[in-house]
Amino acid sequence: MDTTPSAQPLPTTAPPAAPNRRRVATAAALASAVEWYDYFVFGIAAALVLGDLYFPAGSPTAGVLAAFATFAVGFLARPIGGIVAGQLGDKKGRKPMLVLALTLMGVATTGIGLLPTYETIGVAAPILLVLLRIVQGIAVGAQWGGAMLLATEYAPEGKRGIYGSVVQLGVPIGVVTANTVFLLAGAFTSESAFEAWGWRVPFVVGLLVLVLAWYIHTRVEETPEFREAERALAEKEQGEQSSPLRTIMRDHLGTVLLAGGSFAVNTATFYILITGVLDYTTRELDMEHGAVLAVSLCVSLTQLVLIPAAAALSDKFGRIRIYTVGAVGIAVWAVPLFLLIDTGSLVWLAVGTFVASCFLSIMYGPQAALFAELFTPEMRYTGASLGYQIAAVGGGGLAPFVMVLLLEATGTSMAVSGYIIGLSVIALVSIKVLSDRARSR
Repeated sequence: MDTTPSAQPLPTTAPPAAPNRRRVATAAALASAVEWYDYFVFGIAAALVLGDLYFPAGSPTAGVLAAFATFAVGFLARPIGGIVAGQLGDKKGRKPMLVLALTLMGVATTGIGLLPTYETIGVAAPILLVLLRIVQGIAVGAQWGGAMLLATEYAPEGKRGIYGSVVQLGVPIGVVTANTVFLLAGAFTSESAFEAWGWRVPFVVGLLVLVLAWYIHTRVEETPEFREAERALAEKEQGEQSSPLRTIMRDHLGTVLLAGGSFAVNTATFYILITGVLDYTTRELDMEHGAVLAVSLCVSLTQLVLIPAAAALSDKFGRIRIYTVGAVGIAVWAVPLFLLIDTGSLVWLAVGTFVASCFLSIMYGPQAALFAELFTPEMRYTGASLGYQIAAVGGGGLAPFVMVLLLEATGTSMAVSGYIIGLSVIALVSIKVLSDRARSR
């Protein structure tokens, strides 16, 4: 029988000093930003060059599908990172798992930037590309829970939403940075040079993540509240040998699935906007890829304001209420979004994606705090990570691939709108059940 646990605060200790809170929040935000940057550069490269360089056989569409399938493989690996890091993070601490995740991501991203192409080493090239993408997926699956919990478990009373949003800001920061680096690489190289080596520069920049991993390892500490909870959990486990994953699977699997169902539409729509639309507008609508990247960059900048604003509203009016507004907005805007994109106009592309981005931000702002509050501290890393990564697999990972298939099968972008609306319905049903359970408590 599944029960949705009420949010339980960590044991009361002396509150951490404000400078320490700020240091941890900043480190968590930076960790999220660089991790997502490394993750997103793959999606942009998949839409622009990876199909031709690593999957050259067949039509251009087949190459893009193969590249997007490799992109999706990273999402399939994310629950592995969430499960392993969740188990260890609930027992050993948030910080060690975050450091490990950053290290894995830095190594994998740099490896992709240095990887020879199909022309050079043959079939080994796509195989190694897939393996490195899997490592990226494991790393980002492990990272989100650690960064999110470092931020929210340091939050002052009544400000968990806004503290959690600093980690959510890592996504638009990662998108902006990835798009900027790709734009600069394209601007300072010819088309042939970009395809030969310019696209590799954004991946090699991933080495900087190792510097941040070292900083967090040496300068950031677990919160005093978590240390006390960790000691209590260790004493309990000596007698019971409990496992956070076992507890989640036995008693709270329904909550995990509802959390994932509530968020899949957000991840799917997000990756359609930053990856699927980039391929669609440049390959089908003959728009210039630099201009489309610039639009994506500008729209992502607006999320830097919208995400914390939505999180702050959730602190005042409740997570579920704000979260629902975003989900309804995504469903309503799904059709106008692609009607505007299909005009082939940069202005209407910007308008369509900006409005969609607003609704995504309204959902994404309170999401970290909402997921944290669904689970008690001793299972929070595991439960929140699993819910998030299930949404990533069911929504984000397959979305660009599904988008290409739908466009090829139907010849109309309205099929993609229908896909988004279907996921919105699942989200609203999941949110309703979570809300009913919260009221019953």
